[in-house]
Amino acid sequence: MSAENQKPIGSGYGAKTPASEVVKGMDLSGKNVIVTGGYSGIGIEEVRALAGVGAKVTVPARRPEAAQEALGGVDGDIEIASMDLGDLASVRKFADDYVATGRQLDILINNAGIMACPLARVGPGWESQFGINHLGHMALAVSLLPALQKAETSRLVALSSTAHIRGDVNWDDPHYERTEYEKWNAYAQAKSANALFALGADRRWDQYGVTAFGVHPGGIFTPLQRHLTVEEMSAMGWMNPDGTIPDAIKAMFKTPEQGASTATWAATSPQLEGRGGEYCEDCDIAQLAGPDSQRWHHAREWICDDGKADRLWAMSEEMLANA
Repeated sequence: MSAENQKPIGSGYGAKTPASEVVKGMDLSGKNVIVTGGYSGIGIEEVRALAGVGAKVTVPARRPEAAQEALGGVDGDIEIASMDLGDLASVRKFADDYVATGRQLDILINNAGIMACPLARVGPGWESQFGINHLGHMALAVSLLPALQKAETSRLVALSSTAHIRGDVNWDDPHYERTEYEKWNAYAQAKSANALFALGADRRWDQYGVTAFGVHPGGIFTPLQRHLTVEEMSAMGWMNPDGTIPDAIKAMFKTPEQGASTATWAATSPQLEGRGGEYCEDCDIAQLAGPDSQRWHHAREWICDDGKADRLWAMSEEMLANA
């Protein structure tokens, strides 16, 4: 059914809507939120928008001191905790400590990520993009489920990307133990996994009042590009050879606040009540891709496949159990 639900609903918002606009008039007082990567790029803007309308926002950070500095000027009830998505013991300690407070968790935004980095391994030898972007976040969400269940209804948002278009999960060798590593293909499988995780979580946890969505935030210049050289970005058309940004890219790309809006909308919008599992972009449900879809738009069929979501869940559960 998930592929059939991939149809825009006419939210009234768009690609350049700022995050503050989608929560305008809301009162999230008494709501608890966790935003991973909430101290950089679009994560700061998600935190700013949600804390700005009363939510208590927790930001787990690999570098708590850097998070404190980055968020020092953001208004609202914000707390910072220590957590490294590449270290399962760290992830589970953060989640266990959070659950032990007895707080309900109303919104979990799995925002943090790495992109197109050289081959590196985390945990028991996992390829780092799959390990951090998907497996670390899955371990976090699973460990936080008791807190998500305590809320009458809760939302889980998994940040995916238009990069999923490049390819499905490498089902036979997700950690590049036998396959030659290619950083963009590895990123694509991690982003496909993020969307499939949201679909799987929604299917499994609906009974607990948890609704999940995958989100493509859009093209945004943030620290996510830190592993890319000017030469690489120039070859992709994102930059001129001198490091300046072409006018066409300026028009297409979003600001960090605009890039934060779809995750913020998916986490809070009453327009999404009764739905779940869909992939969202530009503050709406994304259209299922067809033959005329551009490479930066729409949801490809493999991230809307219930069978693939189940397969990923089973495979990932086994990996986490054996880590």
